[in-house]
Amino acid sequence: MSDTAPTNSNQEDDETDLLALAKTLWSYRRKVLGIILAFFILGLSIAFLTPKTFTASSTFILKTADSGKASGSLGGLASLAGISLGGIVGGSEVPPALYPKFVSSVYFRRALLDAKIALPGTGEEVTYREYYTKIHSPHPLALLKNYTLGLPGKIVQLLRGKESDGQGPETASGLVRISKEERTLFSILKGQLTVTPNEKEGLVTIAFDMPDPVMAAQMASYAEALLQKEVIAYKIQNAREQLTFTEEQFAVKKAEFEEVQAELARFRDRNQNIISASVNNELQRLEAEYNFAFTIYSELAKQLEQAKLQVSKDTPIFSIIEPVTVPYEKSGPKRPLILAIFLIVGAIVGVGYVLGAEFLKGVREQWNALG
Repeated sequence: MSDTAPTNSNQEDDETDLLALAKTLWSYRRKVLGIILAFFILGLSIAFLTPKTFTASSTFILKTADSGKASGSLGGLASLAGISLGGIVGGSEVPPALYPKFVSSVYFRRALLDAKIALPGTGEEVTYREYYTKIHSPHPLALLKNYTLGLPGKIVQLLRGKESDGQGPETASGLVRISKEERTLFSILKGQLTVTPNEKEGLVTIAFDMPDPVMAAQMASYAEALLQKEVIAYKIQNAREQLTFTEEQFAVKKAEFEEVQAELARFRDRNQNIISASVNNELQRLEAEYNFAFTIYSELAKQLEQAKLQVSKDTPIFSIIEPVTVPYEKSGPKRPLILAIFLIVGAIVGVGYVLGAEFLKGVREQWNALG
């Protein structure tokens, strides 16, 4: 009996509080509905004023010459053990998680700025840099964001003084320098280009957003080819360096061998009918040098062919799972989602306004009572 009474009392108190809150909200219903309506109109305006965007994407997987061998040996054992090797079975030494690092590099983004895109309607080709610096007009919402949310940054920049444009890609010491124009374009690229790696399956998806579907497909295709080129260069870097070193050594030893070979031929021509110990000694010396040079030359020739084969072996092959296609439906803005978010925020703000008003009202009453 003694334990049941307090429990019932707490439940009654909770119900009383909920009823009081409901009555308070009902008394302020016009203001709450007004706030929700204001947020709904704001969300509706943003949803219909935000420019359309189209997304073109591609999905591919990296394979190497060792992929079949690895999948045949390790893959079979792993499947028996109930383990999924994912992208590791493919024999790739470039993990999918590393792909976003390639895309975020300065050299990659600079190369994207020079990509050719066709202007909608005319078909005239311009670079990405020219489109966003000379042709594309910023949307009013973007300008509003720039001069509201971006206003503190502009004030700080003015207080610091005029910033150097940073013309030229490198400084005198060889350090990379990014110009003011490039920083702006890089910021636009960051919002348009996305790379999504799937480490479990070894897949990589690259997507590009643009105001026009054809332009989106062109930029996605260019970014895909550029990313694959960067990955190939990274993958065969060691083999390429070894090949270059072997080629240099082979060229040097080839010249030495040909020089010894020519010297031996000249000596034999001059001493065809001469028989003497000194001539035989010199001939044996030259033949020994020739044999030694030929051995090194032959060995380097074999190493050179092996280095070339290693480069070919290490060069990855990209299997396209989903090629780049011109999108026929817009990817943004997601108007229902925008409206839903603004309605929820409006409801939260409206309820918060009511609770805040009631709290301030209670504080004033207590203050007046104390006074």
